[in-house]
This record gives sequence, C-alpha cells and structure tokens, in this order.
Amino acid sequence: MIPFLRMVAAILFMAVVVPLAALFVFPWTLITRDIRLLYATGMIIVRTMVWLTGTRVRVEGLDKIDPAGTYIFMSNHVSNLDPVILMPLIPRRTSVLVKKELWRLPVVRRAFDLASLVPVERQNREAAIQSVRRASEVMSQGINMMVYPEGTRSADGHILPFKKGPFYHAADTGFPIVPVTMVNTFEILPKGKFAAKSGTATLVFHPPIDPAGFGSREELMAAVATAISSALPPDRRA
Repeated sequence: MIPFLRMVAAILFMAVVVPLAALFVFPWTLITRDIRLLYATGMIIVRTMVWLTGTRVRVEGLDKIDPAGTYIFMSNHVSNLDPVILMPLIPRRTSVLVKKELWRLPVVRRAFDLASLVPVERQNREAAIQSVRRASEVMSQGINMMVYPEGTRSADGHILPFKKGPFYHAADTGFPIVPVTMVNTFEILPKGKFAAKSGTATLVFHPPIDPAGFGSREELMAAVATAISSALPPDRRA
C-alpha cells in the first residue's frame, strides 16, 4: 500500500506543479529565448518526484568525466525511473530523443524546440537519419545527449541488443561516449508495474570512450556494452 501511495503522491505532485511552473516559466522562456530557467525548473521537479517515490540515489564515477565536456551518455534501460534519475545528475544541459508524436501539440512543440530536444520516429529509416543529424547539430552547441542504445526498456533487467543509430551518431561526430550503468532501478520499478518500491538506485559513470579508437561501429558497440555490463550483477550482463 505504501509504494502505491508514494507513486500516487509523485503523480499528483507532477500534475499540480508542472502546470503551475509552466504558467510562469514558459512565458519567460518564450520571451527571452533563454532556456536555462526552464531547464533548471524541470530538473528540480523531477528530482522531487524521484524523492517522493521513496527512491534514494547513489552515484559512482562522476569524477571520471570533465564537467565542461560534451558527451553522449549511454545507459541500460530497465525502468521508467531511469531518465528522471539520470538526467539531473549529468553536468550541464542535456538533450534527449523524444517521440515525434509529442511535437503535434503547439505549446509542447515550442518548448521542445527551445530545449533542443530531438524528435525521433524509429519506424521510419529516413526520419531516423534526420534525428541523428539533428542530434549532431544540438551537440555542436555544447549540449550533451542522453541515449538508451537498447531503444526500449528491458522487461527482465537483462541488457537487450543495441541499436546501431546512436553509434553512427557517435562515430560521425566524434563526441566521446560515457557508458552509465543503472543498478537496482529494475527492482524499484520494473516495466509493467505502477508502484515503486523504496530502495537505493546506484548510477555508475564509466570513463569516456573515444569513438576514434575503434575500427568499426561494432567494436564500439561491444566496448560500450562491456562497460555498462561490468557494473551489473553477473546474471544480467550482456
């Protein structure tokens, strides 16, 4: 019952606070075209939402990356909590891939564009290529990218096969990849469940990987998979 009530409290918090924050922050952002206040407000909101679910967060290895650098952060993906836990911990502003369908709402589209989020349509190969190009443009502005190379959440906590798109992006742009391992988020909120169990999620940031050091994208994919797997329990490694 308590996990259920915590999740309800987190959802109600988002339902009340997000519209109120948007009422004040959106006009400021649209007038000034300065995204910093909107981004900072969003990070505070998602941090609070995670706290309301009873989830504690432990971080390892963040000191291995340059906070002023621009990176592609690639993580395993096993829970709806993964992005809201990871994104606020990444130094500086970060962009993500978002389903293109959400761009149909005019106000949302405007906010997403100002935030330099990248629309993605995975079933359309040409649209996927355009997403990679857009991600490259965003990163050229010094904005990080957060990507889930599996493309979807794992239903059993094991790493799924990686999609090639993020690695084409990394190889073409030359931006280093930071592998990140999410540990215990599957136990807290697995796919298909509503209520989050209280617990400690551990995020392990691994040393950056330079795409230029690999002869093929397949070798690069294998190196990232090995890094992410190394901090998982042995029975869940790739």
